[in-house]
Amino acid sequence: MTLLLALLAAGAFAQTSDPAPLQFSDVAEEKRFHQLTAELRCVMCQNQSLADSNAQIAHDLRREVLAQMRLGKDDAQIKRYLVDRYGEFVLYRPTMQRGTLVLWFGPLALLLAGALIVWRIVRARSRQPVAEPDESQEW
Repeated sequence: MTLLLALLAAGAFAQTSDPAPLQFSDVAEEKRFHQLTAELRCVMCQNQSLADSNAQIAHDLRREVLAQMRLGKDDAQIKRYLVDRYGEFVLYRPTMQRGTLVLWFGPLALLLAGALIVWRIVRARSRQPVAEPDESQEW
C-alpha cells in the first residue's frame, strides 16, 4: 500500500512535457511553423533548435511563435520580435552587423592567420643552409 502511494505521489510531481499539443489550422501553417522553429535557438538549451528542445521555455516560445503567426506577422517580424526580447543569440544565423562580424569572419581570419604562420615557418626553414654530414663519425 505504501509503495502504491509513493508511486502515485511521484507521478503527481512529474513534469509534463507539453500539456496541450499545438493545433494547426492547415498543413501550410504547420509547415511554416516547423521551418521557422528550426531556424530559432532555444534560449535555455543553447545548442538545440526551438523545434527540438523540451525545455519549458521552448514550449512557451513555440506557442508564442504560433500566436505571432496567427496575428499575421511574417517570419522576419517574428524573428525581430524574438531578437528584441532575447538578443541575436536566438537566431541560428545571426544577421551581419558590426557586433556579429567576428562570428561571420572570425573563423576565416583564424584560418588565414594559421596558414600565414605555417608558410613563414616553412619559408624560413627552407632558407637555412643544409649542414654537411660529418664523415669522421662512424655509425
